[in-house]
Amino acid sequence: MDLTMFGASSPGRLITITGSDPVLGSWEHRAFVPDFLPDTMPTLKGETFLAVANARAALAALDNTARQLPNPTLLRLPTLRLEAQSTSALEGTYAPIAEVLIADDDEPQTAELVEILNYVHAANHGFDWIGDSRPLTSGFLADLQGLLMRGTPLADVSGRPRDIQVVIGKRAHADPRDQPIRQARFVPSPPGDDLTQGLHDLVRWMEVDHSSRIDPVVAAAMSHYQFETLHPFRDGNGRIGRLLIVLHLQSTGVLSEPTLTVSPWFEGRRTEYYDHLLAVSTAGAWDGWIRFFANGLQQSAIATREEMLALALVQAELKETVRASTLRADSAHSLVDLAVANPTFTVAKVESELQLSNGRARHLIGQLVTLGVLNVVDPHAYKRRYFAPRVLEVLTRHR
Repeated sequence: MDLTMFGASSPGRLITITGSDPVLGSWEHRAFVPDFLPDTMPTLKGETFLAVANARAALAALDNTARQLPNPTLLRLPTLRLEAQSTSALEGTYAPIAEVLIADDDEPQTAELVEILNYVHAANHGFDWIGDSRPLTSGFLADLQGLLMRGTPLADVSGRPRDIQVVIGKRAHADPRDQPIRQARFVPSPPGDDLTQGLHDLVRWMEVDHSSRIDPVVAAAMSHYQFETLHPFRDGNGRIGRLLIVLHLQSTGVLSEPTLTVSPWFEGRRTEYYDHLLAVSTAGAWDGWIRFFANGLQQSAIATREEMLALALVQAELKETVRASTLRADSAHSLVDLAVANPTFTVAKVESELQLSNGRARHLIGQLVTLGVLNVVDPHAYKRRYFAPRVLEVLTRHR
């Protein structure tokens, strides 16, 4: 880490850490420990205030649209899978979006899909937690990270703050013969008291009502920076940190339905994203970070709203197809809802969700396949999975 970048305006301190490399021997370096977050907004320029206002307006439009839909939670899972794919791609875990959308929850076929679907489970747990008005705690965040890493090689050392020193990235012009820690782009807090206390302080800060002094969008930007800078876990910090953005907006009442997907926008600008986070640590560049973050929330809210409206339109179109047919059972319309809410599903899922017998579920699925409303993922598979092609088309059209 280039220690010369850290100036007097840095909102933290550099502390000495030591260690040993099996090849290069002992080393001594510095790690960055961020200050406690302030209870007032950083000094912001006029254009940043405008970006924050635009983000608030876009988030309000998204939330109003969600409130007007008959059942906005139906659209949570498909958009959440999109978020899972993008937020995992930012951390180097990639699977094609179509594979993510049609993946089997119970039997993901690859290690990448395991991690991506773990994110869906962790996010739903988080949304339910906040929806039940439970408090944000460091234990809750550790539980989310444990869910994220379930079934991975790091599962046994997850679900709690890390106990090793980690580094983030690699400097472009670092000497390849140097110690890895000196080649790193950023070295976060060492494990131990500073890290544990920093995480406790962050969740306590997020639990305080800052609305009279700090705009919720600014507060979300500040808490996201603090979490990523602490980097409290062995793995999954980026994914948990971006999930924390939506949880923060949900907990402050900005979003009543947490359908917002933020990672596609940040994924497309990952270099700027990391640069802005680092600039806060090195020079206290809050204004640039918050403006970048607010622009990201605005564009993400607009894109999520458009996707939500497109899915709602497809839902209406598919129900109209059913109404124009000879089918009269209410269960046919319920199956359309299920197909919109679940990018793929099995006969067993239809049995369970619609309270139908196995024979009736199979017959109903077959009728909607005949109408072109549904199709089968793999007709030769032992456990067949079904999907609505129009839904998949909406979810993949810009990806």
